[in-house]
Amino acid sequence: MTYLYPLIDNDVNPYRDNVQGKANEPITVAGLLDRAKLTLGSTYEGGKPDWTLEEIYLRLERNAPRIAIIGGSSDHPAHIMDYQTSARAAIRIWQNGGVPFYFSTPVMCDGTAQSNQGMSYSLQSRNAVAQMVVNQIEAHSYHGAFVIQGCDKQPLGVVSALAHVDRVRRDRGEAPFFATFAPAHVLEGGSIPDDVIKELEALAKKAESEGAADIAVDLRDTMAYILQCSSNTAFQGVFERAYERGILTKEQHKYFEMRLAVATCDGQGGVCAFNGTGNSSRHLVAGMGLVHPAVELLTDPPTQRQINAVLDSFALMINDEKYGVANIVAANIKNAIRIHSASGGSTNLMMHIVAGMLYAGYKFSLWDLDRIHHEHPIPDLFDYSLTEGRDIYSLAMQCCSGTSRGMETLFYELLENGVPMDQDAPTVAAKTWKERLVITRSLQAVHVKENPVILSTPRRAFSGVDVLQGNFFESAVVKISGMQTPQLEQFDDKLAFVLYFENEEEANRSLLDTSLLSQIKEQKLFSHELLLATLKYNNEQEWLRLKDASYDELFDVMSEEGILKIAVIIVGQGPVAFGMPEMFTPMQYINANRVMKKLAAIISDGRYSGVTYGAAIGHMTPEAYEDGGIGFLETGDVVHLQLRGRRIDFVNPEKLQKGEVVHDFSDSVKEERRQIVKDRKQRMKSRQKMVAASNRMYGHTDAAKGVVPLAVLEDAVLDYEQDVILQSENSGIKQGAHSKSRV
Repeated sequence: MTYLYPLIDNDVNPYRDNVQGKANEPITVAGLLDRAKLTLGSTYEGGKPDWTLEEIYLRLERNAPRIAIIGGSSDHPAHIMDYQTSARAAIRIWQNGGVPFYFSTPVMCDGTAQSNQGMSYSLQSRNAVAQMVVNQIEAHSYHGAFVIQGCDKQPLGVVSALAHVDRVRRDRGEAPFFATFAPAHVLEGGSIPDDVIKELEALAKKAESEGAADIAVDLRDTMAYILQCSSNTAFQGVFERAYERGILTKEQHKYFEMRLAVATCDGQGGVCAFNGTGNSSRHLVAGMGLVHPAVELLTDPPTQRQINAVLDSFALMINDEKYGVANIVAANIKNAIRIHSASGGSTNLMMHIVAGMLYAGYKFSLWDLDRIHHEHPIPDLFDYSLTEGRDIYSLAMQCCSGTSRGMETLFYELLENGVPMDQDAPTVAAKTWKERLVITRSLQAVHVKENPVILSTPRRAFSGVDVLQGNFFESAVVKISGMQTPQLEQFDDKLAFVLYFENEEEANRSLLDTSLLSQIKEQKLFSHELLLATLKYNNEQEWLRLKDASYDELFDVMSEEGILKIAVIIVGQGPVAFGMPEMFTPMQYINANRVMKKLAAIISDGRYSGVTYGAAIGHMTPEAYEDGGIGFLETGDVVHLQLRGRRIDFVNPEKLQKGEVVHDFSDSVKEERRQIVKDRKQRMKSRQKMVAASNRMYGHTDAAKGVVPLAVLEDAVLDYEQDVILQSENSGIKQGAHSKSRV
């Protein structure tokens, strides 16, 4: 019988040279295929089963491609349907002459872990997944992988692992490791039941009648969103404030939480429809060339025909070094960053992109990423909205209907807008991007006539995540695409008062406290002289009117008119201190408060959820625990927010009182606060014990270098612009400014 897949063209074959694998593994392969046929039932496409133990033995002996199907744990919504997808994949791999295996990884859900101790394990889980996948692949000597791509940290954890294996294999002189990713389908967002809508509207009217118009406005704003796990957090924040002010009881609060929660998710699971880390990872991994277009954006689990298209492409990839995972990732890195930027991708991925490149063996840092982002303007081509019916489920429906091609359409529109894209980079469709774009059917964004998500004409000329610098830190990031232009104007080039919190729990309590601003005013946490100075800088016309006002009047007017700016500093959240949890909840509490969202930016050494929007600044390095300047700040300090200038600077308070904005974070400031910082660090160290010792992130790089194990950084020596293969040796190596062969 002639099979589609060639044998692995390499002398290394542990199964041929050691009988134990051929004795142990045939029953696992036969068991997988038996279960697959049973699972598929009447939808099984194939002849009489021929996966005898003898035939499996012979394939292992001959070095037939051993392909691992990598799934996730079914306690994550994205992996509910893995059993069906893995069954279809196993059958096709066998039919093509390969040997299918299956294993899965734990996949923690960031939504489930949000605002509890589990979030301190989220980032660490990416490296843990990478390590587990490398272990399994190396131990069982797999040649390639079909990855059921899930959500949160799993996608880039697996990308990092497979790229790392490929690099190790090539260094050992073995066959390149090939892989393809099949993202889980998009989970349709929920709808608030009609009777609950009426009850929530009645609650809003009650709030208005009791003098709480702010709660009514925030509640109605939240009701406008497609129901997602993230919007449940926004509701929770409004309910907490309403309860505190006596507008609803705790029982009513819990009733509304229950009704909304059970209406959120569709029973067949999938990746949540908001453009968070899950879908941002979908777009990014597709931009890396690792996703076959047949399965990129689906509204249901993939069919056998779609999986066949994905797996049949392996026939042209096996044994070809340009299709090794590490090479594909590096060859596509500029494409991936530009697609991430144009689609308003998750802040989380600023670390994961760096990590993936380092695991692949290439020298890379946040500054390389930022250089690529800014070497050509990246327009905002993603008109995503959770309130106007343009979530990622809508984009998936457009792709399934044949009117959009997802990231191929975005790639094309970036080219049309003058953005340089590496069209000769290889992809897992066994074609370059140029070869994929030759087929023009449904390629242009204008083919979507109703509610398009991907645009041909940009919403604005810039997008993405910017890297910031300042006089008290080395790097931080802010998701410019998560700020509407009016909001960017509100915070850009403004002086902001520091409101310092030692951890997220303290910040959450204060941000839910409806008397927070009153307490700041009553305790005069921001000095009168500095209030006047910041007013003059932020709005000189109002300063002329209010320069002789009392402290209380000055504070109230600045708060109500949004002139007062507050930098909510949340420290002790970095990778070493506390595992680098997301600051989604405090930012969501601010966004769900019509007063605070005009005033407050969050600055943290923690991370942000992919669905976070607003003035959210994170990933600050060095982190507070490592003596970073953020840990030296105190409530009442003033910082200068310059988002368009990509800077935040500590302002000299004495000079500011004299009307001068001087950026000065001198050693004397640090020396004066040395004991305070020492005491803070001791409390961080005590709090650190809340994280299991086995999962603390010692011996890792900082956020600017991807938070990867130090050994991974030390082994990353290749040049991603030079050491990349674009054409196979038998067709000649294509060399140019971007890519050369690795020799």
